[in-house]
Amino acid sequence: MQSAIDKNLECKSLKKFGLKKLSFFFLLLSLFYSVNTKAQCAMCRAALETQEGGVSGEAVNDGIIYLMVFPYILVGVLCFAIYRMRSKIKKKPEN
Repeated sequence: MQSAIDKNLECKSLKKFGLKKLSFFFLLLSLFYSVNTKAQCAMCRAALETQEGGVSGEAVNDGIIYLMVFPYILVGVLCFAIYRMRSKIKKKPEN
């Protein structure tokens, strides 16, 4: 069991590190950490199981991932544009 002093030190060290830095670290970790999975939606799986000598399931999974990339790129560009606008507003000198 931790003493009250140890808990207080943990809270201070967390505050010192900063919640923003910690959340940024977890964001980077989640972006660069990936797990290989093999999954399909129910309809794609049913269509692939009924085909003989058709497209393999791996090709369908690759196509799904290819289609998922574009929304992430669009959101990234939008976030970058908002960041640029906000940084320009902060840099303007006040008269």
